[in-house]
Amino acid sequence: MSQPAEARTIGVSVRRPADAVYDYLATIENFPRWSTFVRTVRREGEDWIFGTSGGDARVRFVPRNAFRVLDHHVTTPDGHPVFVPMRVVPNGAEHAEVLFTVFRMPGMTGQQFADDVALVQADLASLKRVLEA
Repeated sequence: MSQPAEARTIGVSVRRPADAVYDYLATIENFPRWSTFVRTVRREGEDWIFGTSGGDARVRFVPRNAFRVLDHHVTTPDGHPVFVPMRVVPNGAEHAEVLFTVFRMPGMTGQQFADDVALVQADLASLKRVLEA
């Protein structure tokens, strides 16, 4: 029986209503405004192409939904598939929690996983600054 991948869910509290946070994030063109990983965005059929420092990544998001789920499947520039769970959860009428789960990929060292987690933490802090400005 295989072992589950190590995972870490990172969250940030945002002083904005959950629907406003979700609408901002579901507008995929906003990603380069807060994510250091995503430098450019363009649409290609049902997918998005994220221009990154490592090359183009193909991304497919779940359709917009009432549950504020932003899960997406990424095909990295080197062809590896990655599932990225992401949610916006209401926390009262005027606040939201943004939750993002990072999985440790096969062959990834502990340091590489820690670096990925730190990158997501920094991006979520940037998202908070942008949304609360």
